[in-house]
This record gives sequence, structure tokens and C-alpha cells, in this order.
Amino acid sequence: MAIENVQQLLTEQLGKNRCDVFTTTAMTDKDYYAVYFVTESVIEEIVAANIQSVAGSSELNLHTTIAAGTTLFLNVNAITLTSGIAIGYYDQVI
Repeated sequence: MAIENVQQLLTEQLGKNRCDVFTTTAMTDKDYYAVYFVTESVIEEIVAANIQSVAGSSELNLHTTIAAGTTLFLNVNAITLTSGIAIGYYDQVI
């Protein structure tokens, strides 16, 4: 299927496929392409395959408070929150 416009692309990417809605339960062995934070949330742990570990760049920088409404576009394999609510979006179709 060809993407006709930007709106169709966004519709295809967010919300059409399956997702997890989670709070403080450790989400492991995942394949999220995006994580949306519904409320202000605190990330305790995150593993994202596409974050480079070089000078100044580290997953540890995301162990912080994330504002409500923030979306991380990362290949997230695992995430644990100490507080908040988030939605992890999968690329796979339902």
C-alpha cells in the first residue's frame, strides 16, 4: 500500500497497530518503535537498540522525568517506569 500523504502516514504509524498501556510494570522483550507518555512519568530503566553509546550519548540520559505528551521515537526493547502512564507502540499489525 502506498502512503498518499503525511496524515495517512501518521495514522498508519500511531494507534492503528497493537500497543501496550503500562505504568510501573517492567516491560521487557518488547519491540516498540515509539513510546508516548500520557502523564508525567519517571523512567527508571530503558533499553533502546538504536541509542549509540558514545561520548555524551547514553540510555542513562533518559533515566529522568518525562513531561506528559512526550513521544520517544526509539527502538525500545525494555522500559520500566517508577511513576506515570505510557503507551508503547508496536510496528506489527494486530
